[in-house]
Amino acid sequence: MRIWLEKLEAGDLVLVAISGGTDSLSLAYALSLEAPKLAIQIHAVTVDHQLQPGSGKQAEAVVSQMKLLGIETTIEKVTVDITEGLEASARKARYAALDAIGNKVNAVAIFLGHTRDDQAESVLLGLARGSGTRSLSGMAAQNGKYIRPLLSITRIQTESVCNEFNLDPWNDPHNSDSSFARVRVRREAIPTLEKTIGPGISEALARSAQLLRDDADALDGWAEREIGQLDLADLDCEYLSGLPQAIRSRIIREAIFAAGAPSGSISADHVSLVEALVTSWSGQGASDLPGGVKVERFSGRLSLLRN
Repeated sequence: MRIWLEKLEAGDLVLVAISGGTDSLSLAYALSLEAPKLAIQIHAVTVDHQLQPGSGKQAEAVVSQMKLLGIETTIEKVTVDITEGLEASARKARYAALDAIGNKVNAVAIFLGHTRDDQAESVLLGLARGSGTRSLSGMAAQNGKYIRPLLSITRIQTESVCNEFNLDPWNDPHNSDSSFARVRVRREAIPTLEKTIGPGISEALARSAQLLRDDADALDGWAEREIGQLDLADLDCEYLSGLPQAIRSRIIREAIFAAGAPSGSISADHVSLVEALVTSWSGQGASDLPGGVKVERFSGRLSLLRN
């Protein structure tokens, strides 16, 4: 915890996201001990998604616990627009609220209580989706203003902290609802892997995530350097075909977005469709991509335009 706070300046204010569960309570407790030593201010925010009966009462309970730790707390009520599944939609609304409150209180960092167990679950979910290197690398310890200082800590350890220091955690009913994929991974998949393969699966998955993140960072950096010297609307197929596929696919994906495809709309199938125009050219015609983007090959060049 201290290594993250030492990167900040005296007088800075940090935001900590609190659900009331063991992980976020442990995080808030640790911050309440360490931040004052460095003259750093703490402000907590609990997001009321209004998805469960009594959610407002739980938010008030969080405020009461934070008051005992000397932390001022904001309750932010959000309306979850369910457009991409409950979990993803709630996450989108939650991060939007955190960004808004962070800007309002001029927070220099936003601390999140994700643990090593959360990291392992993210990697398994990415594997199940057939995701690429970036997705399999899990959550970054720092991503812009967001800081996750507990990624090397287990959920059992945060439970021990709550027990030792008489913190009263909330058990979110959604954490036992097997209709959510993450809950099934947590309660069924990982225990089964531990039983059939051996102990230490979560630790191994988290370690793999870090290795993959290092690889993804290196590949992204290479692709960014290539992109910086290319016209993404008019790409030379011969030049692209000479690049490693990992770099080429990143360029193709960026070119599709640059042409106007909405964020998050491009799948591996879309990238493969464009890849075929570069490396498996046999006279195929133009293809339509999300966001009205049209891609076709003319005279050895790849053209991506929005209709």
